[in-house]
Amino acid sequence: MPRSELPRLLVVPGLNDSGPGHWQTWLQAQHRDALRVKQRDWATPDLDRWSERIAASVAAGRERGFIAVAHCFCCLALAHHLAVHPDSPIASALLVAPAEPDRFGIGGRLPLQRLPRHTVVVASDTDPWMKPASARRWAARWGSHVVNLGDAGHINVESGHGPLPLAARWVQAALQRAARERRPERADAAEWSFAW
Repeated sequence: MPRSELPRLLVVPGLNDSGPGHWQTWLQAQHRDALRVKQRDWATPDLDRWSERIAASVAAGRERGFIAVAHCFCCLALAHHLAVHPDSPIASALLVAPAEPDRFGIGGRLPLQRLPRHTVVVASDTDPWMKPASARRWAARWGSHVVNLGDAGHINVESGHGPLPLAARWVQAALQRAARERRPERADAAEWSFAW
């Protein structure tokens, strides 16, 4: 399947954006057609505004769809977006080091049920932004698979994470899954003659 028919990578940075050394920027550089969500104010997290920036960013890409990688507060904004926009063109999401919702007073505004997309929460035992028990609790509510990296801090540059091979592998697997799912609708009769 041509790459132009596969979903695009959507990079959803957290507080203060993800700088040049951050794993999200590293990952984006590997996908020339990746789209990066841009917030008007990176220093002031706002669930509604940041969620709507995600919606505005993906509005033009419905025909191909997206797979999303989010970090920190934007994991919460992305979960909110998926719950509020069940028709979102985002097919799956990697939620890395989510921030604790109660820190921002928004715990009651986030979805408490399974999200309408395949999601994976990547957590850490030593993340100052969210305790591992809380990460597991939110992941269970959202129906997310959990990956715990152990002593990995906030999984950012400050905790020693520039490249994050796990994220690259997840993106590759998500693209392969999308190709498999789209293959039957793209195949011609000769390709499927074995099934007759």
